[in-house]
Amino acid sequence: MASTGQAAVADNQLGLLDKERIIAPLNYNRWLVPPAALAIHLCIGMAYGFSVFWKPLQGALLGADGKAVPECSAAATTFGEKAAGTLQALFTTSCNWSQFDLGWMYTLFFVLLGTSAALWGGWLERVGPRRAGVVAAFCWSGGFLISALGVYIHQLWLMWLGSGIIGGCGLGLGYISPVSTLIKWFPDRRGMATGMAIMGFGGGAMIGSPLATMLMNHYATPTSPGVWETFITMGIIYFVFMMGGAFGYRLPPTGWKPQGWTPAVNSNAMITTGNVDLKDAHKTLQFWLIWAVLCLNVSAGIGIIGAASPMLQETFGGRLFGDPSVGFGQFSDAQKAQAALVGASFVGLFSLFNIAGRFFWASLSDKIGRKLTYFTFFTLGFLCYAAAPTLATLGMLGLFAAAFCLIASMYGGGFATIPAYLADIFGTQYVGAIHGRLLTAWSTAGIVGPVIVNYMHDTRKAAGVPYDQIYHPIFYVLAGLLVAGFIANLLIRPLDKKWFMSEEEVAALQAKLKSRVEAVTSTLGSGGIDLRALLAWAAVGIPLAWGIWITLQKALVLFT
Repeated sequence: MASTGQAAVADNQLGLLDKERIIAPLNYNRWLVPPAALAIHLCIGMAYGFSVFWKPLQGALLGADGKAVPECSAAATTFGEKAAGTLQALFTTSCNWSQFDLGWMYTLFFVLLGTSAALWGGWLERVGPRRAGVVAAFCWSGGFLISALGVYIHQLWLMWLGSGIIGGCGLGLGYISPVSTLIKWFPDRRGMATGMAIMGFGGGAMIGSPLATMLMNHYATPTSPGVWETFITMGIIYFVFMMGGAFGYRLPPTGWKPQGWTPAVNSNAMITTGNVDLKDAHKTLQFWLIWAVLCLNVSAGIGIIGAASPMLQETFGGRLFGDPSVGFGQFSDAQKAQAALVGASFVGLFSLFNIAGRFFWASLSDKIGRKLTYFTFFTLGFLCYAAAPTLATLGMLGLFAAAFCLIASMYGGGFATIPAYLADIFGTQYVGAIHGRLLTAWSTAGIVGPVIVNYMHDTRKAAGVPYDQIYHPIFYVLAGLLVAGFIANLLIRPLDKKWFMSEEEVAALQAKLKSRVEAVTSTLGSGGIDLRALLAWAAVGIPLAWGIWITLQKALVLFT
């Protein structure tokens, strides 16, 4: 009774968001934590699906005749003219926005994701995942509300500020908020744990895109496409889910480990038992080699993923609908619609393999090790890209699609495996913050990959290269990136002992939390899957299953 009284006193002295308040009882059910992480990642993953708003917004502003007014850069033919049109579009209310204007939202999303994760990763480790999750919820959902105002009064700068900048900060904090917590709860299955959460980020668009389409159809009127109302509705829904996830986070007690699990002694030299301080991690060669591994893997995948539908249509032309005599440049309007449908199905398959790869490859890395997993990515990816021109020339659509679905799975698997790789090399004490800094590799790749693909595509198209051959050298360049990644991964070695914190330093960091745990004798929670865990998983599993089902229906068009 005395210790329980001590716990009550301690709780009264703690704030609702304080890190010490969310220390779990010693027998807490760890399977409650992954659904909390998924709740946040499924929401912020809608960043991948924002293009669903582009077409409605391009015709949102109507003239006196009830028809959409021209875009601000309607007459632009050069990059400079398009950029000038975008500057005008930021503040004007007299012309519509173009896809070029709106597309900068993607750049802001992923640049701010990496930047905010790097800047505030250390803060997250100090204050804990609950506070970070709450801030992420306010930023991401608040960004939707600001964007709704921007759409309502037709101010593009508010869209950029709301969803792009403020929402981008929410992306970064939300993305890294569960990483170190999950790794500490699942020391026996680090890859699987992070794979479960980061799988949600890949699946967010599968839920958000059809939901946004349904809402826009519901709110649409003859004078409005229903976008601002959809932003408000989704902002509220996401806020509720993300707050539920943030308040579902719990930290394991200091020294906790799964019942019956004993860490293997010296079984894998690539898995350290020490911890590196955040201020020292970026000073090591290993950090920058892992940075290069992530950057090169993502660069090789993100550009193609962004161009998946047009790549398939241009490369295979009429073979997509059974008429190999027709090239992409000869399509009729009806054939364009047929090809677009197949292209959309291809994108759906990409999404499914992207999500499945996050869980599959990360879980497999627990068995074969992180370094071997990345060797597999770079080897198989190289073979797929190198074979792609031959598969395209021979018209082998099925094998071509299979090769790129495999690439998509390894693209997603790379994201899910990297936190466990960092924990193996740098320890778990600051892994969330170190992961945040490493995500600048993603921001870099988000520029490098699309620039390579789009620049080579446009220059070859301008040079008169036949559509079905435009992507061939692009595939070889991307294969070269994977060779460079293979070499970077090969060079990764265990850290020298000089980089590790002393036991006294680690003990001092954990002392505050440890004293809090010693005051807790509650028996809330249990091991294994109980009713609370089932309900938590249902809350995130049902929306995810709905999104997967809709995506599967679209993807089946590719085979019918």
